[in-house]
Amino acid sequence: MTRARLSPRAEVRVRNDQLFWTEQERGQTLLMGWAGSPVRFAPQHALQPGVGYGGGAFNPGADAVYYVAAGRVWRLPLGRSDPAALTPAFGASADPRSAPDDGCVVFVHHYEDRDVLAAASGDGRDWPKIWAQGADFYMQPAWSPDGAYLAWVEWDHPNMPWDGARLMLARVGLQGPGEIRQVAGGRRTPVFQPLFSPDGRSLFWIENPEGAEFDRLMRFDLMTGEKEVWVEDAMLLEPAWNQAQRVMSFGPGGALFLRENREGRATLWRLAGGAPEEVALPQGAAWISSLSGDAHGLAALASGPNLGERVVVYDGEKWITRAYGWPAGLDSGGVEPEVVSFDAEDGSRVHGIYYPPANAAAPAPAVVNVHGGPTSQRTLSFNPQAQLFTTGGFGYLELNYRGSTGYGRSYREALYGNWGTVDVADAVAAARFLAESGRADGRRLAIMGGSAGGYTVLMTLALFPGVYRAGVSMFGVTDLFGLARETHKFEAHYSDLLVGPLPEAAALYRERSPLTHAHKIKDALYIFQGGKDRVVPLAQAEELVGVLRGHGVHHHYQVYEDEGHGWKNPETIEDFYRKTMEFLERMVKHA
Repeated sequence: MTRARLSPRAEVRVRNDQLFWTEQERGQTLLMGWAGSPVRFAPQHALQPGVGYGGGAFNPGADAVYYVAAGRVWRLPLGRSDPAALTPAFGASADPRSAPDDGCVVFVHHYEDRDVLAAASGDGRDWPKIWAQGADFYMQPAWSPDGAYLAWVEWDHPNMPWDGARLMLARVGLQGPGEIRQVAGGRRTPVFQPLFSPDGRSLFWIENPEGAEFDRLMRFDLMTGEKEVWVEDAMLLEPAWNQAQRVMSFGPGGALFLRENREGRATLWRLAGGAPEEVALPQGAAWISSLSGDAHGLAALASGPNLGERVVVYDGEKWITRAYGWPAGLDSGGVEPEVVSFDAEDGSRVHGIYYPPANAAAPAPAVVNVHGGPTSQRTLSFNPQAQLFTTGGFGYLELNYRGSTGYGRSYREALYGNWGTVDVADAVAAARFLAESGRADGRRLAIMGGSAGGYTVLMTLALFPGVYRAGVSMFGVTDLFGLARETHKFEAHYSDLLVGPLPEAAALYRERSPLTHAHKIKDALYIFQGGKDRVVPLAQAEELVGVLRGHGVHHHYQVYEDEGHGWKNPETIEDFYRKTMEFLERMVKHA
């Protein structure tokens, strides 16, 4: 076992008792595998899946591993060190899935604003062919065990994949897909992760039917065409921000293993024909992701409040750790979080996770963190940022405001048409909750967040000055018109749902842009921005800073020239936390 540089988005895969995973090193994604000890595969390449926000870096096949690097799909035979390119270097690829005999590899491809499902020959001799086109987006291709069927998920603008998508099923012949039909999903019914049973008779998937509050696990009989519900009224579907996300897999004994999300805590179920049986997570773990298994074992990425990310394997009886994300001891000894809820001004229930300060007298200063997305969620996975602030004497609240996933469809869709109002109201309610419950000193509160979270930070400081003493915005959205005009394809119509379609909603875009209200900010503000950010371009931060300077608002501004939408370089991460902590200690803790 070794200390791996695992991230919360690490991908874990297992096939034929072969275990693989990804690690991070200085912003690069490495392909690792288990061969009695951790071994790096394809050392000549850093993996670079480039469709949307990434994900789908690799998948193992029968006798090779397939991965994406340098704009191409590569095949590396097991036991060899000479990968072969299967595709030309143009566009971006993700989630290469080989047919059972490794004769064909299907992958998601993006080029010149067009997405398709493409296929390349396993030996790389033939030019790739398009197998499915016409939809705006594709994800999660899956082969049946005999290679006779291929399933995938597709969807169109203005939807995001969690709003509505289609599950497609194709019969595959010598010339590619033949008969293609829609099995499930629709404009208001999202579907997630098609998965064939090991015997090849059944196709499983997760869906959130139109009008339903929670999700269900479905089974489709390929022989009879009958559908049946296996699990219902559960929180199963996660927002597909990345390619190749996985919350279920077949594993030891041929059972289906399924992760449920219960207010940010994972529950793992084993389904083997009878009533679902709960499987205990590894000791100390509260979250598990990237499930992948076969008859030999179930592999996953696991973590908990005091358990850093690690690659684990379940053999049907016990968990075995194969790779660690943190040195021994550095992920333990922190504070234990508390799942909390409180009321917003209009009586709506709001959720969060609170971390008390370590060795600090109450009431202590506190930081409220607003996650990005905004369709996302903070869970009970390992949270080094929370532990950093609590060690420094701050209370820390992860705010899962209305719009977050994990609490049902109504809670998530409460932000639609209300971005910039509901999330801001919940941020104000969070400050009130911390003060009134005695968990924090209401006069020493800070708010921070990145991307959509940064947007909420800016709007809260502008519209409710004095609620927070200071704010930290990382690559926060400042101009909704600019976001709608300049952002990438995946989110090109996201603001249609969050605010409204243009030009009809132009007045709302202006009213809910932080730039419109930036002159009202009275509290101290630190703005961090990546110079190569394609999602929230540098120009948005520059325009905001210009307004702040013109009105004498107390602020600091830091641009990391080589960073994009988030920090990857260790030097950047260290500098960011050092400057943030110094700022909050000066402006909040000792104020």
